[in-house]
Amino acid sequence: MPVSVKVELFGIPRARAGVAQTVAIGHDLGDVLSDLAARFPELATSCIDGRHLKPGFTANLSGNRFVTEPDTLLREGDSVLILSLDAGG
Repeated sequence: MPVSVKVELFGIPRARAGVAQTVAIGHDLGDVLSDLAARFPELATSCIDGRHLKPGFTANLSGNRFVTEPDTLLREGDSVLILSLDAGG
């Protein structure tokens, strides 16, 4: 069942989307990425390839773990942070 998740963008993803945070709908990470790509074309061009993050980008799920697999399931209340691997470094 699709859930609504808070999505935060940092570094290059934030610059390409033009927003620091938004909400996306999805059953899993791939759904959320597809939703974001449809709404933020520049983010899609730079950071997202279909239901996957492009190389050099990762997602953090609710501050607990880094994930890139599109079939990573999401739960109501989850948050997703999308950032480039060189952010902060």
